[in-house]
Amino acid sequence: MNFPLYIAKRYLFSKSKNNAINIITAIASVGIIVGTLALFVVLSVFSGLRDFSLSFSNTIDPDLKVNPLQGKTFFISPDQQNQINDIKGVASYSKIVEERVLFFFDGKEQVTYLKGVDANYIKINDVSKNLFNGKWLRYNTAEVVVGYGITQKLSLGLFDFNNDFEVYVPRKGKAVIESEAEAFNKSVLIPVGIYAISEDLDSKYVFADLTLAQDLLEYKHNEVSAIEIKTKPNANEAEIIEKLNTIFQNKVEIKNKAQLNATLYKMLNTENIAVYLIFTLVIIIALFNLIGALIMMILDKKNNLKTLFNLGSEVQDLKKIFLLQGSLLTIIGGIIGLILGVIIVLIQQHFKLVMITESLAYPVVFTVQNVLIVFGTIVALGFISSLIASSRVTKKLLD
Repeated sequence: MNFPLYIAKRYLFSKSKNNAINIITAIASVGIIVGTLALFVVLSVFSGLRDFSLSFSNTIDPDLKVNPLQGKTFFISPDQQNQINDIKGVASYSKIVEERVLFFFDGKEQVTYLKGVDANYIKINDVSKNLFNGKWLRYNTAEVVVGYGITQKLSLGLFDFNNDFEVYVPRKGKAVIESEAEAFNKSVLIPVGIYAISEDLDSKYVFADLTLAQDLLEYKHNEVSAIEIKTKPNANEAEIIEKLNTIFQNKVEIKNKAQLNATLYKMLNTENIAVYLIFTLVIIIALFNLIGALIMMILDKKNNLKTLFNLGSEVQDLKKIFLLQGSLLTIIGGIIGLILGVIIVLIQQHFKLVMITESLAYPVVFTVQNVLIVFGTIVALGFISSLIASSRVTKKLLD
């Protein structure tokens, strides 16, 4: 039989004759439970807010994006396209042309991105499923899909045949400009759809046919700004990137979703760490009650400890009694707190009791990772607190 563990369990589950010790122990237990509950719920909320924030960019960002290492464009040959298709883990890819240009409608103008896409683009992301009004564009036409923010700034509607929606792109060349026609490539576009994702993205893009964008920008038919790639589930991202670099002879830069939104990911991670540290500090303060309860228990059981010491027990074994008692109290309190936290998170996930707006529930996400983080934190801090308290058991105290 593990002698220190047996005594620790007896002390843990039996009431002390000193009522003050019982009260302090109860307060310490409640502090551990509430601290664990609060830390888990807050981490789950931030996981929900993280997913909610990233859902906007994930709608429009591909799994992988191939950009030129130098300059604005690069060339892709039919052979390279076939090699991309043959890469294991690549579900689909789309050729992209993207550039900031001037749009003009009914006396109003807006400088934003013209994004030329091919027929595979709707397989890469869900922009076509986030249409606020209208339909997705037809290829090899002048049809375009415009962001909701751009339509607001230009007072632009769909199928407005009274006013032309025009795009102006500066022409290449160094000759003396004598007229508007020499300075700009111009085209009349037909808005057929309006997408709505987020405030920033809704003011960023006008989607058009790839060939139309290439002609306006005076690009060759095999010249692109980027290639956007959708990977298969559980695909080896590192292996795909390595093969893409081989295909393009290391003349391109390949980024995943996290790298495409590095600033957003860094901000969300920093906020998550800051909140974790703040609530961990709350738990540390609560565990001072545990240290106090254990020290009072040591003083209360001083005569019993002397008896055990005189019967041959080592000082280390007597220390271990209170180390185990505090650790067990922390583990049990942590488990109870986690169970309550999981129940609260699952109720919010399924029943949406707490609302941000009338139509938007406060986002929370249950993850095993958060469970392990919280349980590991509370056990580690509880062990350290118990170790500090149990160090009061010394030979001098027992003499």
